[in-house]
Amino acid sequence: MNSKRALLSTQVEIEIPFHDCDPMQVVWHGNYARYFEVARCELLRLFDYDYEQMQESGYMWPIVDMRTKYIAPLRFRQKVTITAHLKEYQHRLKLDYIITDSKSGQVLTKGYTVQVAVAIADQQMQYVSPDVLLTQLKKVISVE
Repeated sequence: MNSKRALLSTQVEIEIPFHDCDPMQVVWHGNYARYFEVARCELLRLFDYDYEQMQESGYMWPIVDMRTKYIAPLRFRQKVTITAHLKEYQHRLKLDYIITDSKSGQVLTKGYTVQVAVAIADQQMQYVSPDVLLTQLKKVISVE
C-alpha cells in the first residue's frame, strides 16, 4: 500500500472531531471507512466521476472488499492527512489509503477498498470497467 505504481493520487486533511471518538478520545474503528470515503470522493472528482456522475452514467460502484490496518490510534483534535491512490481501474476500482499525522508524518493507518461497477438498469455486476470510466480517466492519465 504505497504510492509506487499509483495511477492517480490525492490528499485531504481533516481534524478529528469529538463525535468520532470513544470515551478515551480515540477514534472508533468504524469511522475509518468514512475517512477513506472523504479521500476517495476527492480522488473521483479529479476525473469528474464522483457518485453523482456514476449514477448518471447508469452505474453504481459498491465496495466489495475493504481492509484497514490500524497502526496507531487517531485522537480527538488530531490533524491527519488521508492520501488515496488509484491502483487499478480495468476490471474494478482499487484504491489504497494511508492516514498520517499531518504534523509528524507518522503513518497511523493503511487500507484499501475495491469497488465494482453494477449496471443500475439490471443490477448486473460488470466484469470489466464500463467505457464511461475509461473516458473520464483519459482526461487525467494515460489509459490503455
